[in-house]
Amino acid sequence: MTDREFVDFAAQTDMVEANLGQLAQDVAAKQEVKDYGKMLATDHTNDYQQLQSTAGQANLTVPAAIDEKNNKTLIGPLHALKGAAFDRKFIQDMISGHTEAIAVYTKEASDAQNPAIKSYAQAALPVLQKHLDDAKDLAQNKPMSVTSPGAQP
Repeated sequence: MTDREFVDFAAQTDMVEANLGQLAQDVAAKQEVKDYGKMLATDHTNDYQQLQSTAGQANLTVPAAIDEKNNKTLIGPLHALKGAAFDRKFIQDMISGHTEAIAVYTKEASDAQNPAIKSYAQAALPVLQKHLDDAKDLAQNKPMSVTSPGAQP
């Protein structure tokens, strides 16, 4: 993956997660899922701003809107659900999405051409890992950990 492709992937991830986090706050059945959604919206909005700054240093532009593929495959199906059905699908999607993101960020953290992009990917990994761990806890009906590795990855 080129740095350009990574920036596109990271931006789409941040925008989708922030969008779905906001949706979770509105339609989730469980308060824990609403809280998780709020954390996602906050963390991924902050990360998107960090990505814009970092990409600028690397002379790369960041997409400003969610692409059609993500709208169709990730956003659309969840917008059709509410309550417990939403909670189940949302948590399942967060586990698979964050697992994929961690793999991509880990590779970029070691292989990026631009040092700023490499550093960004390394800094984002602990927050993505926390999101994955919390989603797995929610899937097992465990409470989320209260500590945050930081608002900005």
